[in-house]
Amino acid sequence: MKKLSFFIVLMLFVGLMSAQKFAYINTQAILGSLPEVQQANTNLETFRNQLVNLGQMKLEALQTKYKELEAKQSKGELSPKQLDDESAKLKQDEEALAKFDQESQQRVVEKSEELLKPIREKVQKAIDDVAKEGGYQYVFDASMGFILYADTSTDIGELVKAKLNIK
Repeated sequence: MKKLSFFIVLMLFVGLMSAQKFAYINTQAILGSLPEVQQANTNLETFRNQLVNLGQMKLEALQTKYKELEAKQSKGELSPKQLDDESAKLKQDEEALAKFDQESQQRVVEKSEELLKPIREKVQKAIDDVAKEGGYQYVFDASMGFILYADTSTDIGELVKAKLNIK
């Protein structure tokens, strides 16, 4: 009796698994073909370059201050107390520059998220719509490298591109 029950449960499980439909998509290829992504990347690069240029100007200003301090020191224009005070100010400027660099990196990440999140959501909605229309229970992302084999007939990339009106 136990064997019969096990066999029935096993058959039900196999039946349910075979009824499920799977598909895959390469989201990186989809995102790469969207003009909005290309525009967002251009905007992000411009933003990053602005921050880099500002940081470079701050660095050059700091380097100029160091050179001026060295010149004053070599001419003997500063007392030891003044040299310590000026050095402390420059150290604070160095720390401020390092903080600016960290904040700039964080701002670039935030700007990237701000620009790309709506695009990713649009692509996800198209994937969701195609999956529902096609009756797929699971859609795997091939760009993540986890799919070792897939029948190309289960690639829904072209359907998603059509949904997004891209070629």
